[in-house]
Amino acid sequence: MNRYKPVDGNDSVDRRNFIAKTLAAGAGLAASAALAEGSSAQQTGRGSKRDAAPGKRRLGRLEVSAVGIGVQNMHRKYDTSVPYRPEMINILRAAYDRGITFFDTAEAYGPWENERILGEAIQPFRNKVRITSKYGWNIDQQTGKRLPGLNSKPDHIKLVVENSLKRLRTDRIDLLYQHRVDPQVPIEDVAGAIKDLMDQGKVLHWGLSEPGVQTIRRAHKTLPLTAIQNEYSMATRDPEKAVIPLCEELGIGFVCWWPLDCQLLTGWIDKDTRFSPGDLRAATPRFSPESLAQNMKLVDLIKTWAQRKQASPAQIALAWLMAQKPWIVPIPGTTVMAHMIENSGADSVKFTSSEIAELNSAVRAIEIKGQRLPDAVLVFSGVEAPPKSQAAKGRRYTEGILKRAAK
Repeated sequence: MNRYKPVDGNDSVDRRNFIAKTLAAGAGLAASAALAEGSSAQQTGRGSKRDAAPGKRRLGRLEVSAVGIGVQNMHRKYDTSVPYRPEMINILRAAYDRGITFFDTAEAYGPWENERILGEAIQPFRNKVRITSKYGWNIDQQTGKRLPGLNSKPDHIKLVVENSLKRLRTDRIDLLYQHRVDPQVPIEDVAGAIKDLMDQGKVLHWGLSEPGVQTIRRAHKTLPLTAIQNEYSMATRDPEKAVIPLCEELGIGFVCWWPLDCQLLTGWIDKDTRFSPGDLRAATPRFSPESLAQNMKLVDLIKTWAQRKQASPAQIALAWLMAQKPWIVPIPGTTVMAHMIENSGADSVKFTSSEIAELNSAVRAIEIKGQRLPDAVLVFSGVEAPPKSQAAKGRRYTEGILKRAAK
């Protein structure tokens, strides 16, 4: 039963839009105790405490629900339809009633609109949940216009956070991510800005999304990271090569975006599915007709295990992620109440050690065809921040050119 008065509304349909807009543009519970913990938490690598209460998981020292929820497409979906806002509020509040306490959004989703939706939804229970947001895209803070490229300059980060706090109706962000690594700004400078925000109590933990491996090391050395957020699913296993082992080494948590691979792993898509021109998947190689025919092998495997475990395909895909490491947390997004309820039950699906070994072997034997994102979006992933010395040298060089030109 929803403990909060629902907002009248009709059911909506389907999942997620920010990346599509990026492509089109060409740039493609914190309660009182948690506040004290969050502002001073320091991950200590292998010795970090990873134990969590039942139904919870630890990202570094931040405890969250085992399954989170992504608040990305609640303003507009990939097919460009607009969900009924009151129903989105209902879904987020019902998610809390079902034990979800980890809500993920970003200033770029909208831009801004999804932060507003989340801020309104969690007002009745703000101090009992953990919320995240992200900065890093070059968004004009006056107009909301998406400008080319990225912007992680320290002053810009601080301005973004001030504006995000207002939209989220809160005085702190539990976990703040750099949305993508800015190749023009040393990660040490970024960490310095985050440290200032932590000292002010406005940010409790920080992380990086889709960063280069060396940037993770440098960032963590400067200011211990709580989580890395990358795309990871049964279909996208790239993080297993270097990022997840590095997180294990350093004691950093791992958050999976697109854990259901943009609906591919839910069983709703088949080899004959086609996408409208405005849908991101229409421009993504993995969802081309030739790729879908091959990738249905993985979907069929998931459906077989769903019957075996008396679960839904989506629950199998999410449970598989959680079975890989105890500090991995998926954040499936949805605009459908039934899908949220389904996703929230994934933590109840358990595999024995022999079952997960069998499933892992079967998953890795299937070749996934097609790149996970279009080139114009993928180019922002795995980027390394510039060394601090190089960045300073580059700025001095540019300043010298400008001075000479002025003479």
